[in-house]
Amino acid sequence: MASTEHKTESTGSLLSDALTHVSALVRNEVDLARAEVDQNLRRAAMAVGMIVAAVVVALVALNVLAAAVVSGLTEAGLDAGWAALIVGVVLGIIAAVLIAKGKSDLSLSSLAPSRTADNIKRDTRAIQGGRSHE
Repeated sequence: MASTEHKTESTGSLLSDALTHVSALVRNEVDLARAEVDQNLRRAAMAVGMIVAAVVVALVALNVLAAAVVSGLTEAGLDAGWAALIVGVVLGIIAAVLIAKGKSDLSLSSLAPSRTADNIKRDTRAIQGGRSHE
């Protein structure tokens, strides 16, 4: 009877240890996910800040440069209206490229905690592998 109680106690102890380790693993993965999301959000905030700064600088510079280019094209013999249209189209294309780059840096896939997801998949495989050998 003593050996049965010892086996039960060992099984209970093992189960308790396993639950403690799984709980710690889940807690660690949640902490890792939080840290990774925070890091990705900081990177996104910096990307937004760079886009805002680029817009401010671009607006000031483009006002001056656009006037200079339109003036230069007019001096070269082009009608002022056509010169302004050409400059506007070129600046619009540049703005579209900058917006596309900023949007791609802010995509949800770049903010997702991919390392944490990989760790969870690895941990799940390890736990399932351990169960199948019992």
